[in-house]
Amino acid sequence: MKSTAMDRRTFIKAGAAALAMPLFIPSHVLGGNGRVGANDRVNLGLIGVGNMGRGLLGAFNRREDAQVIMRADVNKARGDVQDYRRLLERKDIDAVIDATPDHWHSLVGIHAAQAGKHIYTEKPLTLTISEGRLMVEASRRNTIVHQTGQQQRSMFGNYRACMLIRNGAIGKVLRVHGADYASPWENGLEGEAVPEDLDWDRWVGPARQTPYHPGIYNRRGQPGSVWLRDFSGGDWTNWGPHGIDQIQWALGMDDSGPVELWTEGEPFEPWVMREPLRRAGPRRPRVFMRYANGTEVIFDGRGHQSGAHFVGEKGEITITRGGARSDPPQLLAVSPEQLGQMPVQLERSGNHHGNFIECIRAGRRPVADVEIGHRSATVCHLGNIARWVGRRLRWDPVAERFKDDDEANALLDRERRKGYELPA
Repeated sequence: MKSTAMDRRTFIKAGAAALAMPLFIPSHVLGGNGRVGANDRVNLGLIGVGNMGRGLLGAFNRREDAQVIMRADVNKARGDVQDYRRLLERKDIDAVIDATPDHWHSLVGIHAAQAGKHIYTEKPLTLTISEGRLMVEASRRNTIVHQTGQQQRSMFGNYRACMLIRNGAIGKVLRVHGADYASPWENGLEGEAVPEDLDWDRWVGPARQTPYHPGIYNRRGQPGSVWLRDFSGGDWTNWGPHGIDQIQWALGMDDSGPVELWTEGEPFEPWVMREPLRRAGPRRPRVFMRYANGTEVIFDGRGHQSGAHFVGEKGEITITRGGARSDPPQLLAVSPEQLGQMPVQLERSGNHHGNFIECIRAGRRPVADVEIGHRSATVCHLGNIARWVGRRLRWDPVAERFKDDDEANALLDRERRKGYELPA
């Protein structure tokens, strides 16, 4: 076990160093000068044409430098093909947009990387911690650009707030207050007839066999797959990838994470979703995390669901979606020019989708690179595991395992249905 841990540590350090390295771009994407031609569009394939997929379809098709030329969806009424692997076989597709349900992200992402396609994966990047590391490895080994849909990295208000915190505007960060994210429910819904155009078995994919129900199929339905443990991580992986990503960014932890986590309050009691559908939820104890530098994060609801509330020795900053507020208010009164002169510099992006396309052209890592998406998703998963286990846990963010806790480590991954295993 010791040698394995050391191998993992060596690999992760090498991966972190590779974040700044240039990429090799597949030749079919390149213009005559070794980059995408100035008048050429990046050809995209869209996998998953539900609510998020339709939004991304419009966002990318409105650009002059990209176009979606093929759609794949298990509902044949919404796509050109039902099996996304047919899309990956096309030589004229340079990159893919993955807007599938959460439980499909790892398999689609790894297959796309193996096919040499650049990838834009909607948040959360993963369903489990272990598959996130495999997605990073697949992207690195196949030298592709992999952007995660944590778009607040490309919003000026969020960038400014994180820049100020990183550069000491509020002094030493004493503690952080996050949202009180809800954990997922168990599924107790009875099955209904499957719609004619829908390949339900493929939609379920790697998850355990589940009868069709419209409240599951609609990601944000009643309750929606986003709320069920078989397919997602509840609000921890719904809004958490946005809010926790801001915590990671502001604390300078893009390649790391907390080292200790625990809960306080009544033991967690998962609620089973049954008919009639209700908007209630399970009781949930409060989650606490501590980073190696001593900063404590308390998920008590004082922070915005898309951000967090940072308390420092000299002031406080609350990050929201696309903005921030501070105490004292003048903390935020800085210009882009002043931000550019600060000692610590964070990557600046003005458009998340544009950043993805630009990075494909330039051969560089995007603002929400796959490693960043994996690390932010990991903290979300840790929040759920803390509740499920219900005791103080020690986390090693380098080895990406819990210290001396087999039960908690068993939750780092989950079994996949036969035929939907992750590639070796």
